[in-house]
Amino acid sequence: MRIMNRILTGAAGLLGSGLIRHWMGSLEYKAAHYDSSADMASPDRTGPKIFVLWHEYLLFPLYLRGNCDTALLMSRHRDAEILSRVAYHMGFDLVVRGSTNRHGMSAMRELIRAKQMNIAITCDGPRGPRRELAAGAIFLASKLGLPIVVSAIGFDRPWRTNTWDRFAVPRPGSRARVITSPAIPIPDNLDRDQLENYRVGVERLLNRLTLEAEYWAEAGTAKLGEIPVRREPAPKARIAQSSPPALVFQKAA
Repeated sequence: MRIMNRILTGAAGLLGSGLIRHWMGSLEYKAAHYDSSADMASPDRTGPKIFVLWHEYLLFPLYLRGNCDTALLMSRHRDAEILSRVAYHMGFDLVVRGSTNRHGMSAMRELIRAKQMNIAITCDGPRGPRRELAAGAIFLASKLGLPIVVSAIGFDRPWRTNTWDRFAVPRPGSRARVITSPAIPIPDNLDRDQLENYRVGVERLLNRLTLEAEYWAEAGTAKLGEIPVRREPAPKARIAQSSPPALVFQKAA
């Protein structure tokens, strides 16, 4: 029975990846970057980073950002098994299974070994609450010494599933937009109050930019500095020559 389940899961992952390629390949993609070097596929990128996005928009990076030397952190929940196989077929060579509340330490050790890779995290998954950032992304950034990049995504009036995250399924041929922040340095050895301060700051930024990306996708207007986005492998990262631009968060009330 276990072997049969593995065969079925593998087949579902392969079929799912093919469906995503055809479905998501029909969309028009554009991006606006506050700092182009923070894009994991940019020729100007400077070293590994942690990319955070909302769970409902996972289809966007699954299609566009495979083969970008990025590890994808996913839960060990049973429903994520097929999704992890889809991610593998889409070009994510390392899919780490774990979360902040289940198998977290084993996931942390695996990510530490993969420190030279980018890390992508759906930071309100696997079960929500929707659009509330879990502290695990901040804790991980602090422990690994990697900056965080907010990846805010919007589709043009997508279909929504009746799930906790209202998962977004874009309409074929519609618009998809992403806005990325500069790299946000996270200090090491954060205490509890500092961890919460950064958590709230990143959450507010991701929510604000997500609303902006959703409006941009729905309106279809031009945006200053917008660029087309394609599915393509990323070039090798340059060694950073200077500190990335910082975003300073005020202490949460």
